[in-house]
Amino acid sequence: MSVVKALAEAGHNVTVVSMQKPKVMHKNIHLIVVPVKEEQERVLEAQLATMAGQKNSIVSTLNRLMNDMNVMIDAQADLLSDPRFQRIYETKFDLMILGYFINDFQLGVAAKLQVPVIIDWMNAPIPIIDVFTGNPTEVSYVPNMATFAEQPMSLLKRAENLAKYLFITYMTHKLDSRVTRHFNNNFGGEKGLRSLEEMRKNISLAFVNSHLISEGPIRPLVPAIVEIGGIQVKDTADPLPKDIDQFLQQSPDGAILLSLGSNIKSTAVKPELIQIIYKVLSGINRNVIWKWEDLEKTPGNSTNILYKNWLPQDDILAHPNTKLFITHAGKGGITEAQYHGVPMVALPIFGDQLGNAVQMERSGYGLALDLLSITEESFRTALNEVLENDKYRQTISKFSSMYRDRPMTARETVVYWTDYVLRHRGAPHLQSPVVHMSFIELFNLDLYALLISVLVIILVLIRLTVRFAWNKLQGKAKSSPKTSKKQKKL
Repeated sequence: MSVVKALAEAGHNVTVVSMQKPKVMHKNIHLIVVPVKEEQERVLEAQLATMAGQKNSIVSTLNRLMNDMNVMIDAQADLLSDPRFQRIYETKFDLMILGYFINDFQLGVAAKLQVPVIIDWMNAPIPIIDVFTGNPTEVSYVPNMATFAEQPMSLLKRAENLAKYLFITYMTHKLDSRVTRHFNNNFGGEKGLRSLEEMRKNISLAFVNSHLISEGPIRPLVPAIVEIGGIQVKDTADPLPKDIDQFLQQSPDGAILLSLGSNIKSTAVKPELIQIIYKVLSGINRNVIWKWEDLEKTPGNSTNILYKNWLPQDDILAHPNTKLFITHAGKGGITEAQYHGVPMVALPIFGDQLGNAVQMERSGYGLALDLLSITEESFRTALNEVLENDKYRQTISKFSSMYRDRPMTARETVVYWTDYVLRHRGAPHLQSPVVHMSFIELFNLDLYALLISVLVIILVLIRLTVRFAWNKLQGKAKSSPKTSKKQKKL
């Protein structure tokens, strides 16, 4: 919604289709809410709760998406046939911005509306975004989101990176069959409509939530990939709710913010782990703001803890009295803490959070712990280390300065490039020619085959020529002795 708000504030009229009512709104935003079905929501919450109680990786998360969590894909397909959504075809639009999450079958909407498309991705470029834009995926020196490595990578890390890249590519192809099925079910009967493959090849550009110059990894980006890292961070913080503001003002030694994100409810975390966190935080000499959804059943009562079921996270992190952020290491929270120079203790749960936590700790912005194996001692030690050792704040403050140093803010970048695509009617000149090339053409396999064929023909001709010459020479050599004998008889 941060992209949408930036465009609305710039004067664009924006229609937003969402499965839940967003916290961010504007007078220029027209909202259409199509909620997830109750059964789908129950399945999703159950799966997220299961993930909160076990160790996860990118690989296991992708596998879960293929099976138990396919409801996340199916729900996005069901939305397309809802009468509330169907009304958008009665309105003229100039552009479609697609928030991507394995839902490129929704490109059919842009095909019906006959408008250009911008993809909005919540992280750094991944292989599928590279495919959409023709961006090179450099496996030898760019670690993917499942490989936790520094550049340049060692031999073993490069081998790991290649193996995980091949697995992710395989899983992407597996998911593609489901994406294609949803596209055909919703748009297959439309005459004269572009195919899914054609629509994928005509994406104008992709917004990615990264700033690789400061965050890394360093890698090439084609013009159709535009970085908008930190788009959710406000240029100026909004005033805080009165109770939160007073609580922070009454924290002369600094306050701690604890949030495990919006996808997994705090109650989904094992009760014994919650009690460990509560005992340590209630005994620390700092005020704590804790995001907790069920205010009727909190972990405990302590004068130094303020529970809130929703938090203006960015505004709290911007407050000078916020000294530590306990986070699940989601991309959004990590970015906001880095922007405002707030050190972290990370408790990652699944997906990209694991890699984000490793990178955060490796960069010196805080410490990462395994949520499932924390103890009171390990958690207290980590908090005290980050709070009392000023090196973490100094390091992240330096990063904050570098992160902000760019020619345009993320919001200005969104507005400029959106207007650019509109001015140039989809800006097809931004596209890499790779988008329109086959696998064979891209890797010059046809050229190599031709060269090898020519080389083989030349070698065969040389061999035949040599054999012919050799046979001729042998023939002359055999006839020469007979001639000599005849001369002797004479």
